[in-house]
Amino acid sequence: MPRSSEPAEKEKRVFRSPLARFRARRTNSAPPRYRQRKGTLLNEHFRVDPVQRVVLPGAPKQDADLAAHDLFNLVVLIPVIILNIMNWDWDKLLSTTSIRGIADAWTDEWFLTFYFYAQSYFFADLLWIVFEPSCVKSPATIIQHHITTTLYMLIPWFYPELRFFMGALMSVEVNTWFLIARRVFNKQGFPCWTIDIPFFYSFRIKLISILFYLTWITIRCTLYPWLLIDFMKRWYEGYQENKEVFNIFLLIIPLH
Repeated sequence: MPRSSEPAEKEKRVFRSPLARFRARRTNSAPPRYRQRKGTLLNEHFRVDPVQRVVLPGAPKQDADLAAHDLFNLVVLIPVIILNIMNWDWDKLLSTTSIRGIADAWTDEWFLTFYFYAQSYFFADLLWIVFEPSCVKSPATIIQHHITTTLYMLIPWFYPELRFFMGALMSVEVNTWFLIARRVFNKQGFPCWTIDIPFFYSFRIKLISILFYLTWITIRCTLYPWLLIDFMKRWYEGYQENKEVFNIFLLIIPLH
């Protein structure tokens, strides 16, 4: 018979692997992560009905905590856009009929200035968000984006023949500028087709909204998928030529 001091049944011990124990220790010791609500990117750029969860007309109202960061981006992105424009032969670019023709339109004359300025912008913006996460509504997502972008931009540095891809991809900053301008120049979040507001104010928010959606469709919804298809074709052409699965486009495709 068991002694009175010993329990009749021993407690069951749950087996935990070393990896599980490490994760438990890491969870207890790790600093708190950025907490972001579901749909924060949508809420940041559009007005959303919190009950019905549908997108409403108009831009979101500008939060005072985000104003300084928005203004920084609105100013600093202008040289990025201008330097990108200066690297293209626009006669050739506008006359091209295929994605491969874009390479011939890239002049590379201002590449170094364009490259180092763009990298400096992403690095400075990354530091701002890391040290002051409240300056954006979705810090974790934007930090991941900036880190990925700075790594992605190493490819045109080491592969000069692909520098025109950087120019094509960085054209998205035009759409980003109008996205931020929708908040900065429409702090009240009026729907762009509101008629009972002053004419010049109404004209401004209408123009910015039209240009935002125009660049969103042409760059994000058209150019980017077009480039992705070309990346895949170039990877396959490299595979057919060298019979090697790995080439630089195999790295570009998931980053894109």
